[in-house]
Amino acid sequence: MKKITQNLLVILISTLSVSALAQTSSPKQPFFPKGTILYGDVNYAGDTLKKHLLDIYLPPTAKDSYPVIIWIHGGAWMLNDKYADMGYMQKTIQGFIDNGYAVASIDYRWSTTAPFPAQIQDCNQAIEFVYQNASKYKLNKDKFGVIGFSAGGHLASLLALSNNNNIKEFYPNGNKPHFKIKLALDFYGPSNFLSLKGTDVNDPKSPVNLLLGAYAIDRPDLANIASPVTYVDKNDPPFLIVQGEKDESVNYTQSVLLSSYLKLAGVKNELIIVPNAPHYGVMFDAEEIRKRVFYFMDEYLK
Repeated sequence: MKKITQNLLVILISTLSVSALAQTSSPKQPFFPKGTILYGDVNYAGDTLKKHLLDIYLPPTAKDSYPVIIWIHGGAWMLNDKYADMGYMQKTIQGFIDNGYAVASIDYRWSTTAPFPAQIQDCNQAIEFVYQNASKYKLNKDKFGVIGFSAGGHLASLLALSNNNNIKEFYPNGNKPHFKIKLALDFYGPSNFLSLKGTDVNDPKSPVNLLLGAYAIDRPDLANIASPVTYVDKNDPPFLIVQGEKDESVNYTQSVLLSSYLKLAGVKNELIIVPNAPHYGVMFDAEEIRKRVFYFMDEYLK
């Protein structure tokens, strides 16, 4: 009887393990192509925080492995979730899946509950989880790219540029992750907090001041540590940078500055300034932008 009970326990544990990887072909967003496979609300940190979850979307066409684009949402580091920005980028999302790319969309802690570097720590931890579990989800661990929007663009750039350094403060356990970023797609993310224009620099509740836990002007050292341009060097991955000409939240010179730093370091990059475009919206899902996105992805992720 004891042996039978032990066998049943083994079967139960095996069943639970499979359930943990349970998939569905019904993503919460209806604009994903039919047959898209979703692994939803996967915990990447081994805790109970709702902000330590990610979703993995796989194309319906079966392959041994898929290149991966990591989706990092915007929201001033204190709003939104892993579904954000998808609504106005529907054709781009569809293109990822239709062209054989997996998408991993991640949540991270808001600045209102944990100041910087919590956000970049979460991004590193989430992507390292995807890397370490790549075989479970049929992902190609050697072909990781990142895409981010606004605050997510900042985090995507910071992650990609610091990836070939060893910034212990950016890792939750102080240990450098194993993954490599092959491509960064930055949509209107701040690149240098000391040159980010705004009328709220003296507001303790402004997004940047909340993120840093201090006034940027009082703590230029923190502002530099959190600024992507600080980490530009010749070994960085290629960048496609997209920016609205009339962005009211992130002055377009932020993207120009990042592109200039990358050029000086000899890093492949392209800057697209979208005429008359605001901070976000369907103008960034335009066909000409998508063509450049998929050119870069096919060049560096396939």
